[in-house]
Amino acid sequence: MSVRDAAGRPVRDAVVTVHPAAGVPRGPIRFPWALRVAQQDVQFQPYVLIAPVGGTVAFPNLDRVRHHVYSFSRGARFELELYGRDETRSHVFANAGVAALGCNIHDQMLAYIKVVDTPWAMKTDSTGDAVLRGVPAGGATLRVWHPRLAGRGNEISQTLTVAAAAGRRTVSGDFSARAAAR
Repeated sequence: MSVRDAAGRPVRDAVVTVHPAAGVPRGPIRFPWALRVAQQDVQFQPYVLIAPVGGTVAFPNLDRVRHHVYSFSRGARFELELYGRDETRSHVFANAGVAALGCNIHDQMLAYIKVVDTPWAMKTDSTGDAVLRGVPAGGATLRVWHPRLAGRGNEISQTLTVAAAAGRRTVSGDFSARAAAR
């Protein structure tokens, strides 16, 4: 999967998900990456994290200053009040959607957690590419989300048929819009 902007440039940190028409397997969704958003160098790391519904995300503070992490996003409201260096707080994300993160102390800090209800999810790298493996053949809905993607909910979707030996697919969109306010 390749995600490009309207000018054909690669888009980093786009979340690509596939929802097969037959549904997703029952049971907890697990990803190979850490469910962690650190505060480091007075920034959130990573800028975009994919977490499963029901996933617990850790928020370690690796800075010498205190942080107050919050999200006022619908379906993902929470606050982790002031805590200092080498302390970690966590939050369980119960609903699919997006949590826009901020810090009450440092306004420049911004990050996103895309909470998904499918095991077929991946974030694009610096080349705009993401690889989804093991998607069952058949009808499906492909969704691409990015905080700067123009459109409702910063997301576009399209139906597709996944072939047994699926090939590469490119999705383009207008990534010039700013994400909705937190």
